[in-house]
Amino acid sequence: MSRVCSICGKGPSSGRTITRRGMAKRKGGVGRKIVRTSKRRFLPNLQRVKAIVGKTKKTIVVCVECLKSGKVKKAV
Repeated sequence: MSRVCSICGKGPSSGRTITRRGMAKRKGGVGRKIVRTSKRRFLPNLQRVKAIVGKTKKTIVVCVECLKSGKVKKAV
């Protein structure tokens, strides 16, 4: 399954996870320090939906934001 919405084109975006060590100052430590960062991906919430495209019913991959906003007409 492709990870791109067929309506708005929303796809995965990248970010970082931060690893910290040490005790927080409010707990009596010297503070939390950043040790390393590693890359990660934020994936969109995609669903397979039977929708009406033109005059035919098709299964398309759509993000939930497009479903909630009513950009997609679901086939009954």
